[in-house]
Amino acid sequence: MLEVGRITRPHGVRGDVNVLLTSNRTERVAPGSVLHTADGVLTVMSSRPHKSGYIVTFAECRDRDAAEALRGTVLLGEPIEDPDELWVHELVGAMVVDGDVERGRVVQVLDNPASDILELDSGALVPVQFVVSLVPGERIDVEVPDGLFTLDDARGDGRDDE
Repeated sequence: MLEVGRITRPHGVRGDVNVLLTSNRTERVAPGSVLHTADGVLTVMSSRPHKSGYIVTFAECRDRDAAEALRGTVLLGEPIEDPDELWVHELVGAMVVDGDVERGRVVQVLDNPASDILELDSGALVPVQFVVSLVPGERIDVEVPDGLFTLDDARGDGRDDE
């Protein structure tokens, strides 16, 4: 299961809640969607955009008290199969390879307006746009511009990347 959002607070008196999505897939809050929590499942009855998130009505939450009890709840969803997408859970832990050189393992994916960035355990940062192939959780092949990895050498940190 993947974290797809979080309930931030109640909205109104009928059990609606504010949801902040951590996923860019808005179908996570489409009517009929089932989201999982540590305490069970929540079924989306309706949702609408509101400020930076969504106001969501869950079938299992019918009043303000129930909505208040859900404050801070992490929402989980099944991975969505989409061969054209790169998923964070498939990237973290994978070895980044540039040609024949292993550059390091992905420790996190940084959100960046221009392009998400892979942060490697070596300290290097690699924009996702340079990914050319992927074996989920194992290997990421990249084609990067000359000099991207030599910037680390110029810092004088003593690491030998080649």
